[in-house]
Amino acid sequence: MRLRAIVFGLCLGIVPSFAQEQDTLSHNAIKSYSDYFLVWPVLKQRSLHFAARNPANNQLLEYRPNNAYTLGLGAHVFDVTLEFTVAVPLKEKDPSIFGHSRVRDFQVNALGRSWGADLFVQRYTGFYTRDENAIAFHSYMVRPDMNARNVGVTGTYVVQPHKYSLRSAFNFSERQLVSGGSVMISGTLNGFKLAGDSALFNVRDGDAGFRKLRYTTLSLAPGYAYTFVRNHFFASGVLTVGPAHNWTYYLDENGKVKHDIRFDVFASVRVGAGYSTDTFFAGFNFSQQSRTVRFDDVRFANNSSTFRLVVGFRFREFGILRKSATDLPRALMRL
Repeated sequence: MRLRAIVFGLCLGIVPSFAQEQDTLSHNAIKSYSDYFLVWPVLKQRSLHFAARNPANNQLLEYRPNNAYTLGLGAHVFDVTLEFTVAVPLKEKDPSIFGHSRVRDFQVNALGRSWGADLFVQRYTGFYTRDENAIAFHSYMVRPDMNARNVGVTGTYVVQPHKYSLRSAFNFSERQLVSGGSVMISGTLNGFKLAGDSALFNVRDGDAGFRKLRYTTLSLAPGYAYTFVRNHFFASGVLTVGPAHNWTYYLDENGKVKHDIRFDVFASVRVGAGYSTDTFFAGFNFSQQSRTVRFDDVRFANNSSTFRLVVGFRFREFGILRKSATDLPRALMRL
């Protein structure tokens, strides 16, 4: 995908890490780097895709954007983590086959000792799907008119933070020294909207399908997280699954408005692995949130995902770098 067709040429990820505590955790299971600042290059890809299953023939129709990776620089300083990335033509698919996607994607992550939060706003225009009716092999149908908006906030609570560290696996401001896990609880409030100039899915043979879909999801999901540690290597995973309450609105191609309210499923997964010492760290992490909604016997799901690959270094704070973000305005006024 061309540079002008992605993320407005610039993707900004802001990841504040509040309250970098100095205290020693019980059993010395987790080491904090609150007196260090961190710098790293990052390779990232965010995506939003969705699918519906046709109840007439059980066929799954899945739409994906043609968006590239982004490359940039990240830093953890003043107890705040910033990442600036720009699009690079890595894993770019042929636009003559897969079309162009216009992407505006913004995310804020906050990771505390016993909690985590994600705020995201995604706007994607232009998707492709496999054309099952085409004679040629690997033929795709392109929908440049199709646009999706995904806005929401997700919170995660770590029940046993003295045994498991979210920060260790996902922003490297801590390091988990021994293997351990914790029960997790996550909740989300999310709004998803999908629209196009013509029918998005012909969900039944002979049916006009629908051309606009909007639903709001409220969910609470329990789960578990565990990090395996061997020397300086680690692998971590988080899985939460629970019921979701969906308020659904959709418009068929004949202009008829329909509403529905149902309980469905929300799932969130995070995985990460890497290598971490006092001065050097490297690793990858992947996160995905999935929401499922049903209406008129149609099963529809949207998935938002993020992949990150980082290599970085930790340095001792000095001078004004010892300040936190809340202390910074006062320190600058004294200069």
